[in-house]
Amino acid sequence: MTSLDLTGHALTLDDLRSFDTARPRASLGAGARAAMQKSVDTVRQVIDTDQVCYGINTGFGALARERISRDRLTQLQYNLVRSHACGVGEPLAAPVVRRVLLLKANSLAIGNSGIRPEVVDTLLALLNHDVLPVIPSQGSVGASGDLAPLAHMTLALIGEGEAHHQGKLLKGAEVLKAAGMKPVQLEAKEGLALLNGTQLSAALAIQGLLGAEHALAASIAVGALTLEALAGSYSPFDARIHEARNMHGQIQVAGKFRSLLTGSDIWNSHQGCDRVQDPYALRCMPQVYGAVWDTLKHAQGVLERELNSVSDNPLIFGKDVLSGGNFHAEALGFVSDFMAIAATELGNIAERRIDLMLKKVNPRLPMFLARDPGVESGFMIAHVTAAALASENKTLAHPASADTIPTSAGQEDHVSMAPWAGVKLGRVLDNVSHILAIEALAAAEAVDLQRPAKTTRELEPLQAAIRKLAPAAQGDRRLDTHIKTLAGAIHDGSLVSGSIPSLTLSML
Repeated sequence: MTSLDLTGHALTLDDLRSFDTARPRASLGAGARAAMQKSVDTVRQVIDTDQVCYGINTGFGALARERISRDRLTQLQYNLVRSHACGVGEPLAAPVVRRVLLLKANSLAIGNSGIRPEVVDTLLALLNHDVLPVIPSQGSVGASGDLAPLAHMTLALIGEGEAHHQGKLLKGAEVLKAAGMKPVQLEAKEGLALLNGTQLSAALAIQGLLGAEHALAASIAVGALTLEALAGSYSPFDARIHEARNMHGQIQVAGKFRSLLTGSDIWNSHQGCDRVQDPYALRCMPQVYGAVWDTLKHAQGVLERELNSVSDNPLIFGKDVLSGGNFHAEALGFVSDFMAIAATELGNIAERRIDLMLKKVNPRLPMFLARDPGVESGFMIAHVTAAALASENKTLAHPASADTIPTSAGQEDHVSMAPWAGVKLGRVLDNVSHILAIEALAAAEAVDLQRPAKTTRELEPLQAAIRKLAPAAQGDRRLDTHIKTLAGAIHDGSLVSGSIPSLTLSML
C-alpha cells in the first residue's frame, strides 16, 4: 500500500495495523473535498445571514450564550486553540500521534464539520512528512472531545506549536516548513472542528487493541510451551469439550492449542503418570483465553465503526447546523477498560503457571528451575517480579469509565475518562509483556532441563526463538536484560510471528 485516499467511509483496522510499517501517503479523496466544501458553504451562510449557531458565532461550553460579533470570529478560533493547549505529562509516542492525525483527517473528510479541505491537506502534510506534533498524554477527560491534546496538535498547524522530525524538536514556523506548508489561517468553526473529537481516545484504544492481539497470541504460544514444560495433559483441549460450552472464542483458542500440541517426546514420557487433572492455569487456558478473544472481537467491532465516524460538534447536515454530543467517548472508554481487564487476566494466569514450574509440579524439574538448588536461586525472584506486575495490573484494571467529574462550570457534567482508560490499557499491556517474558524464559529453561526429549514439532521453533534472544546458561545469572528483550519481542509480535506464523494478528 503506497497511498491511502481518505473518504471518511473506508478506513479499516488493517490500514491502522500496517500504517507504521507501510507508511502510505495519505490524501483527501475528491468526494471528500466536495462534501467538506458544502459544509463550509453552510458555515459561511450562517455568518452572512447572522444566524446564532453554537461554535460558529458563540462562545464555548458554559459560555455558549455569549454572542460573538462577526469581526471577532477569526480571533475566537485562535483564542480557542491557544486557551485549550493545557496538556501535561509525557508526550504521546510517535505511532499514537500518527494515528491521531490520520483519524482526525478521516473524520473531517466526511464533510459534517465545516472545515476547508486545505486545512486537512496541511494536517496530512505533517503526517506524510512525519512531522509529528508534540501532544501531551494528559489533560483530556474524553468529553467534550479530547480538547487539550488536540489543541496541541492544532498549534502545530497554525505555526505556534512543536513537533518532532528526524530526531529534532521543531518549533513554530519550522514545523510547517519541514512539511512544505505554510501556517493555516483559521476561519470560523475550524478551530473547534480540529479540537473537538475523540481521536486521542480512539488512537489509544487502537494501540491497545493491537498490543492485546500480540499479547493473546503470545499467551497461547507460551502457554502451550509451559504445558509441555509441566508435562501437562492434552485432554482439556479436546474439541468436544469446547463445542459443548458453545463459546466462540473458547472454541477458536482450543483449536489453536490443538494445532500446537500434536505429540512430543515429553508428552510420550508421561503417559503412564498418575496425575488425573492439571491445575486450572493449565487446564482452563481455552476458557480464559477464549473470553479474551471474544473481548477483543467486541472491541474490534466498536473501533472499526469509530474509524469512520464524526465526533466533533456542532455538525452540519445540508443547511442544518445541529448541536449534539458525538464528542462523548463513552464507547471508547468502555472498550479500553474491557481490554485492560482481559489483558490483566492474561498476566494473572501466566503468573500462576510460572509458579507451577518452580515448585515441582513436574517432578522432573528442580525447585525454582535451579540446577543446584540452595546454592542457586534459579527463577525464584523472577517469579516475584511477575507477581509484582500482576498485582499492579489489578489496580490498573479498575475501570476509568466508572468515574466522571464535572467540568466547564457544570455544562460538561458527565465525562467518559476514555483517554485515561487508554493510557492505563497501555501500561497493563506493558506489564503483561514482561510477565509473559518471564514465563517464556522459565518454560524454555524447563524444556532444556528435560533434554534430549523434545517438545512438539510446532513448539520447537518457539523454543529456538526464545533461546536466540535469551541464550541458555549454566547456573544463576542476571535475568533483567533477557526479560526486557523478550518483552519487547512479545509486545511487537515478532516472537510469535517469527516462530509460529499461524498465531499472527489475522487469527482474530
